[in-house]
Amino acid sequence: MTNPILSSWTTPFEIAPFAEISDDDFTPALDQAMTAHNDQIAAIAENSDAPTFGNTIEALEAAGEQLDKVLSVFFTVAGADSNPRREELQREFSPKLSAHFSGISSNKALFKRVADLWARRDDLNLTEEQARVLMLTHRGFVRAGAALAGEDDTRMQEIKSRLASLGTSFTQNLLADERDWFMDLTEEDLQGLPDFVLDAARAAGLEKEAQGPVVTLSRSLIVPFLQFSPRRDLREKAYRAWAARGANGGDTDNRDIAAEILGLREQRAKLLGYDSFADYKLETEMARTPDRVRELLMQVWEPAKSRADADAEILTQMMQEDGINGPLEAWDWRYYAEKRRKAEHDLDEAALKPYLQLDRMIEASFACANRLFGLEFAPLDVPLYHPDCRAWEVTRGGQHIAVFIGDYFARGSKRSGAWCSAMRAQAKFPKDQAPVVINVCNFAKGDPALLSYDDARTLFHEFGHALHQMLSNVTYESISGTSVARDFVELPSQLYEHWLEVPEVLAEFATHAETGEPMPQEMLQKVLKAANFDQGFQTVEYVASALVDLAFHDGDAPADPMAKQAEVLADLGMPHAIGMRHATPHFAHVFAGDGYSSGYYSYMWSEVMDADAFAAFEEVGGAFDTERAKALEDNILSTGGSREAEDLYLAFRGRLPGVDALLKGRGLIAA
Repeated sequence: MTNPILSSWTTPFEIAPFAEISDDDFTPALDQAMTAHNDQIAAIAENSDAPTFGNTIEALEAAGEQLDKVLSVFFTVAGADSNPRREELQREFSPKLSAHFSGISSNKALFKRVADLWARRDDLNLTEEQARVLMLTHRGFVRAGAALAGEDDTRMQEIKSRLASLGTSFTQNLLADERDWFMDLTEEDLQGLPDFVLDAARAAGLEKEAQGPVVTLSRSLIVPFLQFSPRRDLREKAYRAWAARGANGGDTDNRDIAAEILGLREQRAKLLGYDSFADYKLETEMARTPDRVRELLMQVWEPAKSRADADAEILTQMMQEDGINGPLEAWDWRYYAEKRRKAEHDLDEAALKPYLQLDRMIEASFACANRLFGLEFAPLDVPLYHPDCRAWEVTRGGQHIAVFIGDYFARGSKRSGAWCSAMRAQAKFPKDQAPVVINVCNFAKGDPALLSYDDARTLFHEFGHALHQMLSNVTYESISGTSVARDFVELPSQLYEHWLEVPEVLAEFATHAETGEPMPQEMLQKVLKAANFDQGFQTVEYVASALVDLAFHDGDAPADPMAKQAEVLADLGMPHAIGMRHATPHFAHVFAGDGYSSGYYSYMWSEVMDADAFAAFEEVGGAFDTERAKALEDNILSTGGSREAEDLYLAFRGRLPGVDALLKGRGLIAA
């Protein structure tokens, strides 16, 4: 019987046939696909012909198609719709996959062929894109340890295998803590909560099979609860549970895992000749060095902390006027900040939210893409991995461009946060293939589903990543879409957030859920005026996390990460009532894998550029200027990793920006 994962997919646009795939199909499919991939790698490495770009680099690009299919399906469902069996499979697959890819990167015969081509690169008559792929392939082998021998080589393979298992454990522990905790709410506990929070709490109670409404650790529910609940005791209970994810003792505690991961990363970097893991990791990013990252973060930290300290005094006074003595606490900040926003800007989140319907915000993100890039979106009726998912065919001028899948609602089987991934990336070699792109979010369910303003920004952010994938136009998959420097990958996503704030976009798509009326002009002006409200808090919680991440990896690995975290925060003078956006035991960006390790600063590095990039539109014909949109697509969105990130930005803008654009954009210095 043919395994449905490995068979030819006859579905529309060759979308994975989720309805035909069971969890029992994954292990045999993975084993068969890895065997096929190993055979392909062996054929390349053992080829008796002299190395050429075609028989070595292009052969590597073409290898592993079956494995790509298996992993795209498995990691899609494991992240967005997990279950005990899939969690077990993740634990089983992690060391298998680590050993598989380590075996390729440590294949001496294969590396010899790549190194031979690298040495003769100037004589190969390569295109600019081919030269880039050769450089990245050679660099990837070297950084993976292909040049190591003997005990060092063996130790590198052991480290990578162990890191893969630890990353999986960290993720699953965090998911378990987020899934298992919830707080029942009585009728008395619901007092003061706006309707949209009540609806979300009732929907969460149904999902948890509770007796009534509940608060869960989903950001889309716990944050509005902390904003609106007048019950300080319940806010404290909920916040402490949220902050304790991954640090509750027992089998799901992540603190020892974090310590072991940091120690292994340091060993890995030193085996390759680097002073620290941060030096190793940042070598290939725009920032290049830990010192440049720290310089940027500290330039932002000081004005952000000054703003946060001033805000804390105001919020403390408001709290004392309510008859509560003592210091402002982390479970108080959002509640009093919301009251302050309502007082100073006359902007009530509960009154605003009915204008931010999920379906209308999806339409808005599509409409902006249509005006900027000519993309059109038509719903697709295809079986997907969960009933919540929706799909659209993306076309331009009648030509198929991509399939876009949206999975928007929070549920216990989905890890927290929001992300974009490509089940299939764009490429022209070894055959033309259009991308299949997924946005995954964790919005609260409702009828209709209503978003906070931050939720709407998240939707636009992730769709910016999706555009980077959908508009990719390169030859080789290894440099397609978001395959760029980590501190450049957030530029398209953060830049796209700006279109949510274009007045004509809100005027058209921010319509009331019950009346259908557009957002009143007065409210629209208040929304835009309040866009930078509480930026001291938001910037401090983010930059603190980025500085802790950098401190973990720049120098000797700390034996006790929690003590190191406390030391960094104390040195910074971290405001008492603000917690890190991601404390160590639930810092999945850094510990679930290597993606953002030493790289959580990337959002801010990209923000320096996104503020400046949007200004490029405003300086000419406005937010929908066609020439600027074409320049953005030609130089950034379509180019993937075909050139250095700095060169791509210079081609678009003509210069690199300074940090002032970011500080002005956040309202931390005068415009």
